[in-house]
Amino acid sequence: MIVTVRDPDILKTLEPPQVAGYLQKHGWQEQSRDADKSSIWTRKNEAGEDYEILLALKPEVSGFALRMYEVMETLEIAENRSQIEILADLITSLPNITLQGIVMQIHTPNADKLSGEIILIGVIADRLRKIQTSLGDKDYILAIKAYQERLPILCTGDLIKDNNAFTLKNPALLGLWCKVDQPIQLE
Repeated sequence: MIVTVRDPDILKTLEPPQVAGYLQKHGWQEQSRDADKSSIWTRKNEAGEDYEILLALKPEVSGFALRMYEVMETLEIAENRSQIEILADLITSLPNITLQGIVMQIHTPNADKLSGEIILIGVIADRLRKIQTSLGDKDYILAIKAYQERLPILCTGDLIKDNNAFTLKNPALLGLWCKVDQPIQLE
């Protein structure tokens, strides 16, 4: 299945220095730079075909998401990788994201109030990833219940990636998936 990343909200979260670092790491060469507006990167693939990327350097300008879409398109073809795989390498933050996951670990709660850190497993960019977060009060209690009963949770917050580790900042637990003990009878 071919996945194309077109969501402007996701494309706007891509940071030009992160993309430039990715390009350099994957054999792309910076050919020119137009001050702080854009840079041009080139690379040959295994078949000897030439590719060029125009990397916009100012996320605040209109058309930034479109330029990042073009970057993703070119990388997909030149590197023979899916856009979702490339996106997983480029993501540094996803604000206001909703995730479904399973609580895998609960750290010892804080002594002064009902809160603590948890680790959950959820899908980010088409792969299961560990996500660390801190919950308090009723959200922490629900996370403990989800852990004990192996129920998936739904939570929202700002996802941050640092050194390939994901953290959910400003989390809010939206709910648990409940077990169904009896099949539903339709009349």
